[in-house]
Amino acid sequence: MVRKNELMKLFLGSFSYLPVPINISFWWNWGSMAGVTLVMQILTGLFLTMHYVSDSSLAFDSVVHIDRDVNYGWVSRSVHSNGASLFLLCIFMHIGRGLYYKSYLNFHTWGVGILLLLVSMLTAFFGYVLPWGQMSFWGATVITNFLSVIPYYGVDIVNWIWGGYSVGGPTLTRFYTFHFLFPFVIVVLSLLHLIFLHRTGSSNPIQLSSIPMKMYFWPYSGIKDILGFLLVFVFFFFIVFFYPTVFMDPENFMKANPMVTPVHIKPEWYFLFAYAILRCIPNKTLGVLALVVSILFLYIVPLLNFFLNKGFYKGISFSYQVVFWIFSVNFILLTWLGGSPVEEPYIFLAQVCSFIYFLSLCLMGVLV
Repeated sequence: MVRKNELMKLFLGSFSYLPVPINISFWWNWGSMAGVTLVMQILTGLFLTMHYVSDSSLAFDSVVHIDRDVNYGWVSRSVHSNGASLFLLCIFMHIGRGLYYKSYLNFHTWGVGILLLLVSMLTAFFGYVLPWGQMSFWGATVITNFLSVIPYYGVDIVNWIWGGYSVGGPTLTRFYTFHFLFPFVIVVLSLLHLIFLHRTGSSNPIQLSSIPMKMYFWPYSGIKDILGFLLVFVFFFFIVFFYPTVFMDPENFMKANPMVTPVHIKPEWYFLFAYAILRCIPNKTLGVLALVVSILFLYIVPLLNFFLNKGFYKGISFSYQVVFWIFSVNFILLTWLGGSPVEEPYIFLAQVCSFIYFLSLCLMGVLV
C-alpha cells in the first residue's frame, strides 16, 4: 500500500531503490553530507530569523540577544555559523573528488555543481555581513567595491547595491533578504543536480562502465553514508560546543563603526584562496577578473578534455594524479596566503601559487 503511493515511489526511486555502483568509496559521501548540512542550515536559519532584526542600529544587539537571552540561542547560532564552514568544506571536497575521478566529464551535472558553489559562496557572504560587526561592515565595503571595476556603470552598480553612497541600513536589509531567499535557490539547484546525476548515474573509482555491477542504494551505500555523517558530525559538534568561535574574527565582536577601519580585513576561510589571487595582482581590474575566473575556470577543465583529447577519456594516469595533488596542496597554500598580511614574501608566494592554480587546472583538462 505504501509503495503504491506516488510520493513514496518518488522517494524510494530516488534513494532506496536507486542503482549505484558497488565499488564507490567513502569519497562519495561528501555529496550527501552537503545535502544533510544544507537541511541543517535552513532549519537553524529559520529559527535565527525569528529573533534577528535587520536594522543597522539593532542588528548587532539582536545577535547578542540570541547568544545571551534566547534559550539555546547560542547553540543555534554556533551550529549555523560553523555549519556554513562545514557546508562549503563538503562542496570543496565533493568538487575535489570530482576532479580526481574525472566526474566533471558528466558536464551537465558538473555545470550545475559549480553554479551551486557560486550561489553557496554568495549566500555565505551575505550571511557574514548580518552580525554587523566590524569585520562584517568592512568586509561588505571591500567586497562590494570590487564591482566598481565594471566599465562605465561600476560605481552606479555599487551605489545601487549599497542603497546609498556607503554601506548602511539599506545594504543590510538587502543582504538579509538575499541570505534568506538564496538557500531555497540552492535547494532547487541541488534537485536539478540530482536529476542530472540520476540520469547519467554515479561514477566509480575504476572509471569503467558500472551498468552490470550495480546494487540498491539501501542498505550498503546508505549505511556507509550514515557512518560518514556520524564521524563528521562528532567532530562538528565538538567544535560547536567547545570551540564555537574558532572560525570567527575577533574584530566581529565589536559593533560596526564606519570611522574605525580594522588593521587587517579578511573574509572567511572559504573565500581566502580567491582573495589571495585577488590581492597578489597589483591592478585592481585584473585582480577582480582573476578572482571571478578562479571559480569559472572549473568549467574549462571538461571542455579542454573534450576538445584536446578528442573525446571523454576517463582514465587516470600517474601524471594526472601528480598534477591533482599539486593542485590540492597549492589550494591549501592559497588559503593560508589569503589570511596573511599584504607584504613580502606573501605577495610573491601568492603570485606563484596563483600561477600554479590555473596551470594545474589546465593540465588536468589536457592530461589523460
